[in-house]
Amino acid sequence: MTADTGDGATTPAKRPPRSRRRTWLIVLVVALVLLAGLLRWASRPQQVASLVLSQASRALGLRITAKGVSEYTLRGLPKLVLRDVTAQRDGDATPVFQADRVLLSLPWSTLKSRGRDITVHRIELDRPRLDIGALQRWLATRPPSEKRPTPTLTDGFVVTDGRVTGVGWAVERLALTVQTLAPGQRVRAALRGRIIAGATRVPFDLAATLMRPEMPAGLGVAGNLTVVQPDWRLPLDLVLRGVPDFGDGLALDAMVLGAQARYVSRETSLPFAMGIAGRASYASGLHIAPLGLALRRGGPIPDITGGGRLDWGDSLALAFDGRMERWPEAWPALPAPLGRPNGPLPTTLAYTGPANFSGDAALHVESGATLFDGRFRLPRVLAWLDAPANAVPLPPLDGRVSTPRLEIPGATLEGVEVEIVDDRE
Repeated sequence: MTADTGDGATTPAKRPPRSRRRTWLIVLVVALVLLAGLLRWASRPQQVASLVLSQASRALGLRITAKGVSEYTLRGLPKLVLRDVTAQRDGDATPVFQADRVLLSLPWSTLKSRGRDITVHRIELDRPRLDIGALQRWLATRPPSEKRPTPTLTDGFVVTDGRVTGVGWAVERLALTVQTLAPGQRVRAALRGRIIAGATRVPFDLAATLMRPEMPAGLGVAGNLTVVQPDWRLPLDLVLRGVPDFGDGLALDAMVLGAQARYVSRETSLPFAMGIAGRASYASGLHIAPLGLALRRGGPIPDITGGGRLDWGDSLALAFDGRMERWPEAWPALPAPLGRPNGPLPTTLAYTGPANFSGDAALHVESGATLFDGRFRLPRVLAWLDAPANAVPLPPLDGRVSTPRLEIPGATLEGVEVEIVDDRE
């Protein structure tokens, strides 16, 4: 090909150098290969799962693995399904968390942020298992809460058939639903399941509200639970509030619990009101100290106010020092002056034994100069309350009563000491 110069002469036309064309062709081919490789990589769930687990492990300080077959969907919002998931801290023999199935729906921006910005659309957990002891050991290694970013959840967090394990107890059949989670916003959750501790079963159905995900924040819980023993049950319609504290283990500060309760057995139904206040914490067991306790409107159950502490791990320990507001009218009438106290009766209760109170409890009651020191077992006292009226006039207990004066029909006795022995075993 030639070009006319205008004076009749011709010159060859300029062409792009072949080397330049080959360069652009190579760049285009490489780009297409890289794009195809990227698309192929993104379409392989195991590759995406490895990236997600790697980022999550780095952000949480845990070794997170998924041994089952993973699934990844690019249609709509990206979704990743992981199976047989385990999260474990290096050096700890017990996993913090395990689950049969984990569904995550989250944007790529979360992955790119390397844990600095955590936005999740939806999380689903099937048969998750959480170990409280391992969780506490992991939390002890985490930075202060103000240094951790608050995640954002836009489309729900759902737990199905979960299990939480502690020392001597477990929560099973746990169903949990959280609608949304966002910095500075209220978090609402619904919880159902049951607690198992030895022969005790405690089914519950509760609604919880956390004022904001950032700590400290107020927590409110309302709903129903029932303490079930082989011979009796105690339904509670409760309201609980407090301030969670995860800075040093698991704790609930400024805890206040109010409940309308009912003791129900084969023959008896006794309604009463109950209030508990104090600081609850968990470290190899439940501890409430200081503990405030009040019982009201219980009929045969006395009106009591006082404080102390409660420790529940392998066994139960309760120390209570307070007062009985009055001698219950449903109890057997006592001779004067025992039956006519001038005011509340100082009362001390101490118990160490099985969690169902089947062991011996020590009881001390004062009425002026009159003193009672004795022992009893709660299941036998409850059986006495359950017996037909007046079948046995005195409750099943052992003890000693001392009083400077005792009035009985036709006589007044001074310097009296009476020993009570229960032989109904």
